[in-house]
Amino acid sequence: MPARDLPVRPDLDQLHRQAKEFLKAIHAGDATAIAEWRELHPEPADPAAAKLAEAQRVLAKSYRASSWPRLVVAVELVDAIWRDDRAKLLSLVDANPALLHEPVLLRPDSNWGPPMSYAANLGRDELIRQLHARGARDLEKAAGRAALQGHPGTVRMIYDLAGRPAVSHDSLAGPAYTLNVPGTAVLFSLGVRVDGPDGVEPNVMEHLLGTDSRNSAAKHRILEMYVEHGFEPPDTPIMAFHRGRLDLLEAHLLRDPQLLTRTFPKAAIFPMAPACAAGPYTAQGTPLEGATLLHIAAYFDDVEIGEWLLDRGMDPNVPAAIDADGFGGYTPLFSTVVSQRNFWVNYGSGQPDEARFTRLLLDRGADPNVRASIRAQLEEGHGGGPIHEYRGVTPLGWGEQYHARIFVSRESMRLVEERGGLR
Repeated sequence: MPARDLPVRPDLDQLHRQAKEFLKAIHAGDATAIAEWRELHPEPADPAAAKLAEAQRVLAKSYRASSWPRLVVAVELVDAIWRDDRAKLLSLVDANPALLHEPVLLRPDSNWGPPMSYAANLGRDELIRQLHARGARDLEKAAGRAALQGHPGTVRMIYDLAGRPAVSHDSLAGPAYTLNVPGTAVLFSLGVRVDGPDGVEPNVMEHLLGTDSRNSAAKHRILEMYVEHGFEPPDTPIMAFHRGRLDLLEAHLLRDPQLLTRTFPKAAIFPMAPACAAGPYTAQGTPLEGATLLHIAAYFDDVEIGEWLLDRGMDPNVPAAIDADGFGGYTPLFSTVVSQRNFWVNYGSGQPDEARFTRLLLDRGADPNVRASIRAQLEEGHGGGPIHEYRGVTPLGWGEQYHARIFVSRESMRLVEERGGLR
């Protein structure tokens, strides 16, 4: 059976309810619940005679806890760190020092790590000091998590606790992924260098350009910090785009009057980030292979550059390249209806569904009824899966048919339909 994962901040009341519901499903003869019971129960037992304590034990094992009390301790650890409750946290680790070295969320692949690293995510400096004094040694991970989450003071404190070691420039990958400017800045203040045209490692650039975060201003600033600390980026229109350097884009446009209709292979769109260029149809939403600068701006939700391109005369209906099988030809409007930006609108409590790029394109004359055929596949980080084919779809049809609904903007769909968009 697939294991369960605790959320970043689990709720003990919810786990109690889940155990009761699990027991109810077992007694009702639910095949999935009984299969899980038989797989994880430590001894052969009759499901019909299952007790709540046994259901709790099996549920705990599904979360990778050795027992229900161990699962409860995991939740108490999390709660103590979030509440900055020093007394409670220390009572837990003093009672069981092994907790200092075990992932708080139990699963070994948890990015949040053991208690000290978990506390670093939240900038809990005093808790970090106390845990370190009791033997916690995950200093490197803790510093990385503090940088990723944007706690520069915490990074400096951990750096001192670690004896002020040399800081690898690969440490830039964490705050690159979260587009965290303060987290990047503090690493440079501690001596990170990225000298020369190859100064930024592919792993760092893949985290920066391939991130599922969306904050163009932060990406621009981080790339400029790289330049300020020795990086020599390639002089290409795509790199000018990623840097947000409209002056450099203007210079490229003067040298290349065809720039506003030019299409780019995916490898060019992710310079120095080869892992991001894998699979022509793999994307965070609408594919990028054969995209124009306006498609790329929509993909990364860079409205300012989108406005600049349109102000320079770029056609809002400029098509992407069409491959040998007839897939492609979609306009930038498609890239706003299905996008990573929309994921963050629909995920959890969500961000406002403003559909700014969709509105911009429609206001500048985007045709809501262009038809195109699209092949698309989600990145592994979003679940991967097979390549899907959508033939002869309009922007509205693209949004309605796209298989991963979390990437679709309802407000974009409403705007397209309001402007006469058909299915």
